[in-house]
Amino acid sequence: MKSYNQKITVEGSGITLYIKREDELHPLISGNKYRKLKYNLAQARHEQKTALLTFGGAFSNHILAVAAAGKEYGFQTIGVIRGEELEDKVAENPTLYKARELGMVFEFVSREAYREKNEITFLECLMDKFGDFYLLPEGGTNDLAVKGCEEILTDEDAAFDYICCAVGTGGTISGLINCSKSGQQVLGFPVLKGDFLNEDICSFAKNTNWELITDYHFGGYAKVSDELIAFVNEFYLKYQIPLDPVYTGKMVFGVLDMIHKNKFPEDSKILMIHTGGLQGIAGMNKSLRQKKLTEIIIND
Repeated sequence: MKSYNQKITVEGSGITLYIKREDELHPLISGNKYRKLKYNLAQARHEQKTALLTFGGAFSNHILAVAAAGKEYGFQTIGVIRGEELEDKVAENPTLYKARELGMVFEFVSREAYREKNEITFLECLMDKFGDFYLLPEGGTNDLAVKGCEEILTDEDAAFDYICCAVGTGGTISGLINCSKSGQQVLGFPVLKGDFLNEDICSFAKNTNWELITDYHFGGYAKVSDELIAFVNEFYLKYQIPLDPVYTGKMVFGVLDMIHKNKFPEDSKILMIHTGGLQGIAGMNKSLRQKKLTEIIIND
């Protein structure tokens, strides 16, 4: 499969708006996860590793993508999961249940222990337990991941003035910055509160034609509102494009809000990047259902 650009109508604005359907790359290893894993899997194979180990939370897109990649390309997979209480609730968690179904072995750790995941002693304990493995960081961002994300934009995308994407760990936007053309501006929409991402992006990005728009995190990672859920559902009904509420949904909301507030020059050409993450909707809907709130429409 391959991604493609789909037009979004913005009446009366003079703006040309498209969304790149990276979510169509693969049913489970979709969007930026497909890009981030591409060269890491090749490196793991080159190092003759047979197992992949990584980290994530209860509904991590990255965890499921690694499990699916392991199944498809013949790697054992190990997921170090934040939250000991989740060990007895895998059957109730759509993400972890599917990852286990795909062959991933879990190591559940406390939130306190999880904070030590980058420490040598912590990794040595994991190696003692699981043997040799290829280490993938939480969220998948490293130099090879950025290299993969540099392939998101094509020559056909050179006509756009603005490239917009959601920002989690900074890997995807770094790749976009590196492959952007002269005259293009890359706008990142962080899903986390705070400005700590600037330093992380600077460590990977080779250009300075980027800016973080910090007004659309909706309270922080995995936080949503009635307004955001209504927007995601209305967008799906209008364009038949599903948006996840944690990443791409917030970015698309932000771009359209900025257009309506005349934040872009007239006649601007804007490309939004759909980074996937749709598997997380099932988990989000479970939480919304428990709170008796409106659920997100799932593309059946």
